[in-house]
Amino acid sequence: MRILVTNDDGIHSPGLTALAKALSKVGEVWVVAPDRERTAAAHAVTLHKPLRVQQCGTRVYAVSGTPVDCVNLAVLKLLPAPPDLLVSGINKGVNLGDDVLYSGTVSAAMEGTILGVPSMAVSQEGQEHFHFDAGARYAVRIARLILKEGLPDETLVNLNIPNRPFKSITGVRITCLSRRRFDNPIIEKIDPHGRTYYWIAGTRVSWSRSKDADHEALEQGAVSLTPIHLDTTNHGVLDRFRKWETGRRQGMGRMAVLPKSKGKQRS
Repeated sequence: MRILVTNDDGIHSPGLTALAKALSKVGEVWVVAPDRERTAAAHAVTLHKPLRVQQCGTRVYAVSGTPVDCVNLAVLKLLPAPPDLLVSGINKGVNLGDDVLYSGTVSAAMEGTILGVPSMAVSQEGQEHFHFDAGARYAVRIARLILKEGLPDETLVNLNIPNRPFKSITGVRITCLSRRRFDNPIIEKIDPHGRTYYWIAGTRVSWSRSKDADHEALEQGAVSLTPIHLDTTNHGVLDRFRKWETGRRQGMGRMAVLPKSKGKQRS
């Protein structure tokens, strides 16, 4: 098995090192990660400047770009063949709920899924001290399951690990994404020259969607496993918006009854 490991905390992150070491028991690990921290890079792609790649060791590369850049370069250029699995992490801090929209860690796994590679994002609760050994052990468990059973089409796994010793983790819960609320998300300050500047920050104060929510699992000491689908269309309200259409829908009736393709789906 060939496993690609990446992250958004950068090539020198201890979470990346712990993950790569643990996954080396599962298969041949290739590490392609940003040369510096790229937290909250989301799904950014570098288009207007060249990317530099530096080999740092055997099958270890640092890239002067975003996590998504790293995945593209790895899958399409650096690796001898597409990997059997992509694992992004271990991120320093959780990626719960709306965080997945901003997270470079999760976006790297999304890009892997777009390229047809079974992918997983792994994040570890904590602020200063992290139990990366526990996170790595759970990442290996889920990686083995993905390699054995595969993933549904266009689906990735978002794994969040509570920051506690391995033996005190209460298990794995299958969860959905929650919603978070922040207090004072924009902080305004004055610099020494009297000019106003802003920090996008704030403190998380509450969550919603408590039923099977990812944050609830971590609060109870369990690993949160959320399947994420690339298609974010709200299919349940399509008919409601049909009345907004303009123009003619020629042939749509015939298209709607055509049988689904039996061609091979991406894994």
